[in-house]
Amino acid sequence: MSARQALTIMAVTLLLGASGTISPARAERLIVSVSNQRVTVTPNYSGEELVLFGSVEKDAATPATRTAYDLVVTVSGPLADMVTRRKERKFGIWINTDYREFLKVPSYLALFSNRPFDAIASPEIQRRQQLGLNNVLLTQRVGPDYADVVPNDAFRSAFVRLRSERGLYREENSAVTFLTPTLFRTGIPLPAEVPIGRYDVEIKLFSDGALVTQTDTSFEIVKVGFEQFVATSARQNGFVYGLATAFMALMTGWVASIVFRKD
Repeated sequence: MSARQALTIMAVTLLLGASGTISPARAERLIVSVSNQRVTVTPNYSGEELVLFGSVEKDAATPATRTAYDLVVTVSGPLADMVTRRKERKFGIWINTDYREFLKVPSYLALFSNRPFDAIASPEIQRRQQLGLNNVLLTQRVGPDYADVVPNDAFRSAFVRLRSERGLYREENSAVTFLTPTLFRTGIPLPAEVPIGRYDVEIKLFSDGALVTQTDTSFEIVKVGFEQFVATSARQNGFVYGLATAFMALMTGWVASIVFRKD
């Protein structure tokens, strides 16, 4: 082995050793938690509000000039296929004239931030990070194609409006509160008709218009009591459930005929 080869091997060895001892610089990280990981729905359930709270953890790699943050929280419920229909009045009656099918879209969708999205990031970053209801992808079946369309599409606008009126889609630009420069909280309202299933919560931290870091958590909404029994029976024993439902309907009609019978 020549002296040049020996020096080359030694240099490579030292370089590999040095690279193995250098740890990558870490950015800020988010520590978050939800007040309740499991929400139970009973027959008298009328809605609830969870609380998401957390903190921004800094380290030595955090720039000293970075003192202000923005936070965006996105809560999405179970995915489902939904249909929005267009009705028109013809010959004195309202009939369905057209429809659009939305595929695998969130049954519940909420976006919360501490400031308006326009003040947090540029339009390009808003689109890329899906900040705001107008930027969330809602895949539709348009003829043989599958795609999202422009936010002012009539069917998309109607779909978002109808879900918003029921409290299932929402966007609030002052819902996140920074208690200190690094501690924050926000409420997650759940209406009475909230869908059952797993809910994913995505938290994104921004500074000076750029995404710094993000994390996620989740919670679950489940039925308990008689409602859960009925739902489980309908899912696992459909034929028996159908017979029981028909029998109960017959019995209800028979009892009503006796109560309201005229002598």
